[in-house]
Parts: sequence; structure tokens; C-alpha cells
Amino acid sequence: MAENLNSSDVARLLSEPTAENRAVAAAKVSEQFASGKLSDEERKIAEEIFKIMVKDAEVRVREALSESLKHSNNISHEVAVALANDVNEVSMPMLEFSEVLNDEDLVEIIKSQGSEAQQAVASRASVSAGLAETIVENSADAKVVATLMKNEGAELEEGTMEKVLDKYGDDEAVNVPLAQRAKLPIKVAERLVNLVSEQVREHLVTHHEMSDNTVMDLFFNARERATANLIHDDDSDLGFGDLVDQMHENGRLTETLIFRALCLGDVIFFQSALAKLADIPIGNAYQLIHDRGDLGLKAIYEKCAFSPDLLPVISVALDVAKEMASSASEDPARYKSRMIERILTRCENTVDGDSFEYFITQIVGSK
Repeated sequence: MAENLNSSDVARLLSEPTAENRAVAAAKVSEQFASGKLSDEERKIAEEIFKIMVKDAEVRVREALSESLKHSNNISHEVAVALANDVNEVSMPMLEFSEVLNDEDLVEIIKSQGSEAQQAVASRASVSAGLAETIVENSADAKVVATLMKNEGAELEEGTMEKVLDKYGDDEAVNVPLAQRAKLPIKVAERLVNLVSEQVREHLVTHHEMSDNTVMDLFFNARERATANLIHDDDSDLGFGDLVDQMHENGRLTETLIFRALCLGDVIFFQSALAKLADIPIGNAYQLIHDRGDLGLKAIYEKCAFSPDLLPVISVALDVAKEMASSASEDPARYKSRMIERILTRCENTVDGDSFEYFITQIVGSK
């Protein structure tokens, strides 16, 4: 570490005639300042030197200052902002690393500067939810958004992820790192499954710890069964209403998907989906589905225009799901196996053979 500044150092540093010498001086002063070993008086002198150097005509001087001060939390806000609003060579270190800059500073820079500055901000160790939203809304560069998606230090709210998919959903440079994030809302995961990129699906399988059966389904484009597992694996507090609405709008709220979800124990999703398809309030759907007689379930089932031959199987599956409610959170493969065994026991001799085989192979899948 260079020696502490004294009065003769200051006089010499401020009078050096060449840009190279001034750049060396900038680095020396910055390093001493960042070391925390300066006295209060020396710190004041160093701050005055910074205020002069941020106005130096030579980029290399300001660049040396920025590089040396990027990790310092003790420089003045004025100096940090001046360096962050400079040309790219000077601003990049401050934009990516300086914690003296606040969100208000960074939002203004994102809105007023180009992709290079936006990418530096997207790379910061910590990016707040509001800052991430601003980047997505103001950047027209997929590379910037991809950088943000790769950054696990970036706080991404569900709405921000939805905007990313709206703008760049077909771009693998963006959707792959989004799918590889540690945590995804169920609605976002469902949309990513629908993108069918091999890399995206492979990570979604790993991330959600799907069974071997589901892995094979995904790679043979059986998206519905994958989605049913995503629904079952979701542990968020999000209600199924928004998810059901989204799937219905995208034409993915199908009979087979709804029954697969039921056979994984997701009775609430089953209720929400039937209410949506029947176009009735969820409370009405609940009463019809859980009617102890034969009329309620039959009525809503018919209004949804489902296959009539499968109603007896669905009725049994619903009863079994209720009975097994306490074990719905166990391993999905084990739960599904127990579900199938009980359906086999109750339906094999009473339901049309062709209909029963279709239900088992196409809706539930093999054990």
C-alpha cells in the first residue's frame, strides 16, 4: 500500500502535467482512500481531489478513478453519481459495483443511457424488484434482459417475469436462464413448459424433481402431464384462479389435464377448472361437485361437455382423492400409484372396458 498523502504529495499530484501521471495519481489517491487508513483531514483532501478529477478532460484519468473507487462505500454520493453518468469506460465499474448509488440513481441511468449501462446494472450483485422491473420495461436489448435473468441476485416478481415472456418468450437466450432460476411461480413455469425448448424442459424437469414417467412425457411433447405435475408441485400461496384463467385463454384447460390433476389429488384445481368451463361461480361448482347425490357432479360434468363414458371413473377418482387428502403432499409417484390401485379395485368390473383403459393410459399414465 502506498504511503499516506501529505501536503507535498497533494501539491505534486495536482500539478502533474501529463494524463498518464494524473491517472496514476487518481489510482493512488483512490486506493489510499479505500484503505480506510487516512485521517479525517486526509479524507477531506482526498474528496476534494476526487471532485477535481471527475472533471478531468482525459478519460483515462476518470477511468482510473472509477476503477479504484468502485468498491468503496465511503465516497460521496456526488462523486459516485458523476462517475456513473460518465462515458462507458468510466461508468461501467461504478454501475456494476458501487453501493453508494441508490435505486433512484440507477433508474434514471437505465432510462437515459444505452444497453451497456443497462447491462452493467443488470449484473449488480443485488437488483431490487423495482429496478428489475425498470430494466425489463426500458431495455430493448435481449442481452440485457438475459443478463438479468441469469442474475440470481436480482429479485424478480411474477409480473416482471410475465413481461419478460411477453417480450422475449421465444428467445432461448432469455427463456433458458429464466427457466433455470432457483424459484419460479407456477404460472411462469406453465408458460415455459409451453415453449417446448429442449433446454427449458430439461431444467424444468430437474427443478421440479419430476418422475421418470414425466421426463419421458416432456420429451415426447406430452405437455399436459408435465403441467399437471407443475400444478401439484407448486408450494406457493397463489390461488388457482389466475392459473386456470391463463390456461383457459391459451386453450390448454383440457379434459385430460383436469383429470390428471385430480388424480394427483388436486381437487381445488379440479373445482376451479370445472367452474371456469361451466362458466359458474366457484361456490356453485363446489356444491355441485360435492353433492352427495348423483345429480350435481353429472350436471356440471355435462355442462363442461366432457366425455360421458368417463363420468363413473371421474366420480370414483374424486371420492378417492377426498379419502386420500391427508396424503396428497407425499411423493407424487407413490400417491398416483395408490390412486390407480384404488380406481382399479372400484371400477374394473363396473365401468366400460374401453373407457377405463383410456382413462388409465391417457389420463393417469402407467404406474
